Parts: sequence; structure tokens; C-alpha cells
Amino acid sequence: MGSNDSSPSLPALATNPKFIFFTDFDGTITQQDSNDFMTDTLGFGPALRKKGNESVLFGHRDFRDSFSEMLDSISTPFDQCIETLLKNITLDPGFKEFFHWAKEINMPIVILSGGMEPVIRALLAHFLGKEEADSLQIVSNQVAVRPGKKSLNEEGGWMITYHDDSGFGHDKSLEIRPYANLPADQRPVLFYAGDGVSDLSAAKETDLLFAKAGKDLITYCEKENVPFTTFHDFTEILAVVKDITSGKLSVKEAAVGRK
Repeated sequence: MGSNDSSPSLPALATNPKFIFFTDFDGTITQQDSNDFMTDTLGFGPALRKKGNESVLFGHRDFRDSFSEMLDSISTPFDQCIETLLKNITLDPGFKEFFHWAKEINMPIVILSGGMEPVIRALLAHFLGKEEADSLQIVSNQVAVRPGKKSLNEEGGWMITYHDDSGFGHDKSLEIRPYANLPADQRPVLFYAGDGVSDLSAAKETDLLFAKAGKDLITYCEKENVPFTTFHDFTEILAVVKDITSGKLSVKEAAVGRK
């Protein structure tokens, strides 16, 4: 498989990049997690959500089951959920600059999300404009009309439909691994940025993991001895990735752990 492979299985190789940046969306590109926000304000609230996240982090439950329970507690029509999120979710302060710089150096950004693609598309169009948002590859879950309902936009009308059959609902490692397994002379350097329990499957798959400061992913990385570096926003990620792409810093040197 050549490095110019642009098949559906490896679309990020279409422009022969030397670097690919995989990233979570909620709480990573955004400052708040849209699914957590909906659960806390429209669903069963933060106490039950945090209890569910802890059970996943320590291996007592699958993310898929806990996440479905969260979203099933939200009966608000889907279009009203989107309106609420557009008013309350904000973009990471450094992401726009990072996004434009990545385009300049031919580094694809691939969003791997445990959330729902229609939510992500709506928020990105709001933050970046529709044309820029449409240029990003997103691999995520979808939304469907709940059985017995006629529309997403009625009370209790929507439900999540998962990307795959894994315990994650979307096993992000499956998207990254084909790139990681390319022959050394064809393989780009792979980055990943994330913050929480939906990122556990991706944590070991790339050359450098950026784990958001103060979030659950750091706990997992330290427990499992996964090399990482922390970040507070994409301004810090941009500085590190610039140093790596310019040859000033190696990925091994960058993986300094908790800062």
C-alpha cells in the first residue's frame, strides 16, 4: 500500500502528508463537552454522569452502555438540543490558528469522536464556517429517530446509533491503526489529542498523545504507562507540533507526561 493511497480506508493519505493529527472533539476542540452539557442541563444531571464516567475509567462498565444511559435521559427534541449547544459551547481559543496552520503545512486533521456527527458538524460550521467545517474528516456516531417516533425533533424523538459494535460504540483505535501499521518509509508521524473516557482506545495508537490537563485521560495514561504530554489548549499543542515538524524536537522528547 503506497503512501499516496487515498482509498476510503486511508483517506488522510490523499495528499501524501508527513504528519497526521487525530483529535477528539468534545472537551478537546471545544472547551465544554456537548454531551456532558446536555446530560447535565437537559438530562439526569452531573452526579449520575460523573458516576458513570468513573465506572468506565476503572473498567467496571463499557463506555457504550454508560453513554447510552446518559443520552437516553435527554428527551428534548434534537433541533432544540442543537440550539442549546450553539448558545453554550465554545471553541478552544487556539484551535482556529492550529486549523489554519495545519492546512498550510499539509497536515490533515481527523476528528475521531464518541459523540454524534450532526452535533459536531453544526458546532464546527458555527465556529469555522460551513466550507471550512466540511473540509474536515469526521468519524463519529450518528443519530436516528427513536422507534415509535416520527421525527428527531419531537419529545424523546432521537437516539444515538453507534459507529461499530465495540464496547466503546466507536473504537477510535480502529481508525488510527491502519496508518500506524504502514511500512516505516510510508508512515506519517501520528498525533492524537483527547481528554476523557471515549479516548481510552486511541491512547496507545499514535506517536505522541496530547492529554488535556486535569481530565480523566491523564489518569488512564499514568495507570497504563502510556507516554503523553499534557495541554491546556491548542496554543500549547501548536507550539509542540511546530517544533516536531521543524525537527527541533522529537516525539520522544515531547512526551514529558504531566506538567
